[in-house]
Amino acid sequence: MNLMIDESSRQIRQFVCQCCNTNAERTWANLYQDGTAVAVYFATCYHHDGVHEAWIDAILGSWGHNQFEDHITFGCRVGPVANSPLPAATLVDGGAAAPDSPIQGQKLSRDEGLGHPRLAEFWQLVDHVLEHDDLVRRHIYGTAAPTAE
Repeated sequence: MNLMIDESSRQIRQFVCQCCNTNAERTWANLYQDGTAVAVYFATCYHHDGVHEAWIDAILGSWGHNQFEDHITFGCRVGPVANSPLPAATLVDGGAAAPDSPIQGQKLSRDEGLGHPRLAEFWQLVDHVLEHDDLVRRHIYGTAAPTAE
């Protein structure tokens, strides 16, 4: 899958986390594959109890037609896990923190996501965001993203 983040659509918002009263940042952008929009992602970077974690939701589907019947939303948490020096990604309920909207299509539960035929696409998308979204990469790994995709 040859993905590219559409930097012209990318936005960043800072806010205060309601559960722990610390600063957090959210970024979102469209993702293209070979010139065709295939997804939009939302990555929220938290500092819960001093732990750097990112919660990533991605809506996969067709874009540009204002129709959402084929849209599905996956979600994951990326951050520290027990017995590992590196962060890991764990599938969670998609769009759990977002209010319901037709654009999200079917919000997949963790169990639905684990059995979904597009799960591999979602993990490729997550890998791409972790590698190429500067805010997310810096938050999770402490290093800037490469300058060219």
